[in-house]
Amino acid sequence: MASTPIQEGTRIRAWNYEFDWTSEHLTAEQMRPLMFSYDELATEALDRLDELVPSVPLRSSNIPSKPPEFAPKNACLHPDFYALLQQHTSSDPTLQRLWTEVNTVPSWVNWDEISLGQQVFLRYSGPSIVSLTFHALLGGMGSHRIVETLSRTGGFSVRVARRRLLETFTHVLDVTESLPSIRPGGRGFASTLRVRLLHASVRRRILRLSAQNPSYFDTSTLGIPISDLDSLATILTFSADLLFVGFPRQGIFPSPEEISSYLALWRYVAYLIGCPTERLSTPSLAKATMESLFLSEISPSETSCVLANNIIAALANTPPTYASADFLRAEAYWLNGRELATQLKIPKPPVVYTLLVAGQCLFFMTTSFLRRMIPGWDEKHIENMRKGLRRVTLKQLGGEEAMHGFQYVPEMGKVTTGEGGKGGGRRRKGELRRWVTGGSEERGLVAVLAAAAVASFCVWNVVAAALWVASFQRS
Repeated sequence: MASTPIQEGTRIRAWNYEFDWTSEHLTAEQMRPLMFSYDELATEALDRLDELVPSVPLRSSNIPSKPPEFAPKNACLHPDFYALLQQHTSSDPTLQRLWTEVNTVPSWVNWDEISLGQQVFLRYSGPSIVSLTFHALLGGMGSHRIVETLSRTGGFSVRVARRRLLETFTHVLDVTESLPSIRPGGRGFASTLRVRLLHASVRRRILRLSAQNPSYFDTSTLGIPISDLDSLATILTFSADLLFVGFPRQGIFPSPEEISSYLALWRYVAYLIGCPTERLSTPSLAKATMESLFLSEISPSETSCVLANNIIAALANTPPTYASADFLRAEAYWLNGRELATQLKIPKPPVVYTLLVAGQCLFFMTTSFLRRMIPGWDEKHIENMRKGLRRVTLKQLGGEEAMHGFQYVPEMGKVTTGEGGKGGGRRRKGELRRWVTGGSEERGLVAVLAAAAVASFCVWNVVAAALWVASFQRS
């Protein structure tokens, strides 16, 4: 049944977000074909690698279905997809076709623009991380279709969700690290191809299980797992969502140049990962597509609620910030709005934690504004973040680079469930001293107290001036 057309200029409200419908927006019916198209070249390449390298344990029966939170070195049995592709590309025309495609730089790529896009993430690293975690990933669990794929991998159970998020974050660090990193042959380039073949592995595995038992994954209603629509939605959560929702809700308003540059970076990442890129060609198209997805794709299910709360349980009281569960819930409410957070069944946090999040936003706003005014500080901050974020992330991963292998394997009868809040960790006593340079809550408290002090000072001076003028007039 065809959906009712939306008139251009209609004011739309979706999940605490409002926008005007334009000719660039897409209805659910217009996006539906993307649910059934996918990156076929990567799947074909994966099949060829299976045939060419039979001794490598590509199949899930050889891979631990329950990896420990911190896997020891060389514990995972999955292959390095990038190394295999690079090694065998000359042995097969399909592999050669994939290799040629990703090493051919599109005509629309402007390396200077992409370099500026990488700096955007590093310049606003604090609000970027908060937005990616609590709006893009946690809020993205509101997509009832995408969570059905995620829940079947087991990668978002409380026990492993933190590691899974850290692995995803390393990919973001890889593609934003530097221009040489994202160019063909660089670390970000290789990381993106590993993710592309990982997606093909998950897709192929779920489709094979669905062929054995159609009720395992209903493709008629859910579409192909990791379809073109899913991939486009994911790329937009890492780019447009950050620019047009995550940043503004934290008081950060990037310039038009920063917006176009950051989108250009993620358009190239989309190209490498086998995702349609047309809807990322301009800021207005990217924004309209993001808004269209808000309206048609976000509809939380019970699985959505489980995965969203698992993320909070897994991150609570863990390094490097040791933020409490209530503070993380307050961030989820702040970034996603009360309506979506409530639908995801995230418990409402006490008001004091909302004030702490407001303080954190005030801290981000102040430091971001000052760095814009002082170029030298901005450059030093970007360089420090480039080195520091990777060092801290790798420490949390036990010193191991994320290889994005096939370690969270779909199995018949295996879905992610809630675990009663188990996971995370206990706050260490010494961590309460991590004020501005450490804990999120402490940093927020400092910002709130500083703002209160400044406001009190201003009010006092206004009152004092008024009293002085009154006494002067009386005399």
